[in-house]
Amino acid sequence: MAKKAPFEAIHRHGFVRVAAATPIASAGDVKFNVKAALDLARQADERGVDLVVYPELNISSYAVDDLHLQEAFLDAVEDGLAEFARQTAGLAPVFCVGAPLRRNGRLYNCGVVVSRGRIVGVVPKSFLPNYREYYEKRWFAMGFGLNGMDIAVAGETVPFGTDLIFAANDLDDFIFHVEICEDYWAPQPPSTVGALAGALILCNLSASNITIGKASERALLCASQSNRCCAAYVYAASGPGESTTDLAWDGQGSIYELGELLAESSRFEREPELAVADIDVQRLRLERMRMGTFNDNAIAAGHPEKKARRIHFEHQPHGKDVGFERKLRRFPYVPNRLEQLDQDCYEAFNIQVQGLARRFQATSGKHLVIGVSGGLDSTHALIVAAKVCDYLGLPRSTILGFTMPGFATGETTKSNAWALMKSLGIVGEEIDIKPAARQMLGDMGHPFSRGEPVYDITFENVQAGLRTDYLFRLANQRSGFVVGTGDLSELALGWCTYGVGDQMSHYGVNAGVPKTLIQYLIRWCVKSNQFDEETDRILNAILETKISPELVPADEAGMQSTEDRIGPYELHDFFLFHILRSGQPPSKVAFLAWQAWHDRAQGLWPFDYPEALQREYDLATIKKWLREFLWRFFQTSQFKRSALPNSPKVSMGGSLSPRGDWRAPSDGVAGPWLDELEEGLGS
Repeated sequence: MAKKAPFEAIHRHGFVRVAAATPIASAGDVKFNVKAALDLARQADERGVDLVVYPELNISSYAVDDLHLQEAFLDAVEDGLAEFARQTAGLAPVFCVGAPLRRNGRLYNCGVVVSRGRIVGVVPKSFLPNYREYYEKRWFAMGFGLNGMDIAVAGETVPFGTDLIFAANDLDDFIFHVEICEDYWAPQPPSTVGALAGALILCNLSASNITIGKASERALLCASQSNRCCAAYVYAASGPGESTTDLAWDGQGSIYELGELLAESSRFEREPELAVADIDVQRLRLERMRMGTFNDNAIAAGHPEKKARRIHFEHQPHGKDVGFERKLRRFPYVPNRLEQLDQDCYEAFNIQVQGLARRFQATSGKHLVIGVSGGLDSTHALIVAAKVCDYLGLPRSTILGFTMPGFATGETTKSNAWALMKSLGIVGEEIDIKPAARQMLGDMGHPFSRGEPVYDITFENVQAGLRTDYLFRLANQRSGFVVGTGDLSELALGWCTYGVGDQMSHYGVNAGVPKTLIQYLIRWCVKSNQFDEETDRILNAILETKISPELVPADEAGMQSTEDRIGPYELHDFFLFHILRSGQPPSKVAFLAWQAWHDRAQGLWPFDYPEALQREYDLATIKKWLREFLWRFFQTSQFKRSALPNSPKVSMGGSLSPRGDWRAPSDGVAGPWLDELEEGLGS
């Protein structure tokens, strides 16, 4: 959609609002069914829905058996379709309704697409079940292979066939495909071909009676089809009111995007319902651009786009702020499924353990050498290293930990570092880097060496560089292997010292883990009893300490704060995920961040996330730090990432390895992204 829509409008940012409708059904009362469909159509229009998917044969009813072969009944169905079209002429959504329709002496189980009072196309069911409780071949003809045809229905001649793709003329990426119930139980569902032909939203009008366990089976099929096809999947099943002569109906409606459940209806309810969600169709298109396998499959299938008929319709979207019907993860890198929480954290932590263990085994070193500051990153790297020793059957004294206080090292972090090393049973030592730093600053003629309080980047990097220099030389001296502690968030921002600094190590165990996930993984280690009570106590104390590089002495304002200087890591991790993972434009990332973060009382926080840390940000703050992120990520820090040591990829959100997920020029510019942000949000 054009940029004319306000910033708050979902259509400006590549979203389409869809609904799975569960009307109250009947045992063949067409007028009742039409009214039920119209009631939900008007509700959908009021809620700003763009696409409504109804159950299979909802205009006629599904479980009416031989009534489908009665001429008077079929005439009533066509009249009902015509009435539905007339009554919805002034409504914004496009509707997919189900009806039995006659063509060339045959009867077809059809999905009928209605927009602005017109029937724009009809899709017959490809595959008809004729086993167990289903006998559809008794009434219907199979639609598979019917391409390039028309059908006369309700006084109009419209496109008919399984080769139809529907696309809005006035809303980018609003492209959908229709299949019916049994079709997606087939080994090769028609929606697979529809997706390869360009459809981003896959619709299923279903009857599907309910039996024990069938709801889980439907969910599995919806999730897998949406994931495999890089698409959204909208599923609407028949609910109460259908004949229960031999079957029962639960009215399961659900909406999935890339395998993730966005919305679902209640089941076994007596009231009609709409399950509504905002589908990110722009994200789906961008995901397909990145997934070469998708395009290769389209080639292998003979380019289905060439064979499909794309039916265009005038949608006339609202183009205004209609709210946001989607739950956004504030922490996209943090596990958010309560039922899978332990499993996800277990996998993330052990990916790091396995990576470091394999690399250590491949070297001739006898020790893991690590700088321990008492901060989050070195703490996490250290507990991973401790688990590596346990996994390999090595004493934890294999780890040589060094705390290296500088001019701004606080007593809290230093004492936490020592306490953690002792509780874990590693070999701990301390090297005061201040004398060496003073010597270097003096040799350079730096003002600090003359007693002047000049704390510039040189002052900071002399300390950061010395720490890394010591670690490498200690590794040389003691047959060691330097474990890197820098994380994904710092690499994205370039918040690390290049070369002989915290950017370099023998293996960057944390380089695939963002700051927000590191905090959560440490909390998980405590909650899952990975270590003893004393270690847990120290880990909790470290989690409560302000994030700081501790390179500049504290002043009246207190200790140097990283987040005060470069922005909140929770926002930067949000920006990184959406830009790195799917290439979203900055103004959309700002929109998503605003939706996720503008009200701390709305939406879900990660399970058991401390209430004291639950913050919120207004749009001006989001824009400020997004500008900072874009400038740092695209212009000033790629040269550091281009020379990264090896590290394990942890999250599906991606890594910044120059050998893997992110390859970019070291001398690039941020101009296009900053310009798009300004244009999208205004100055």
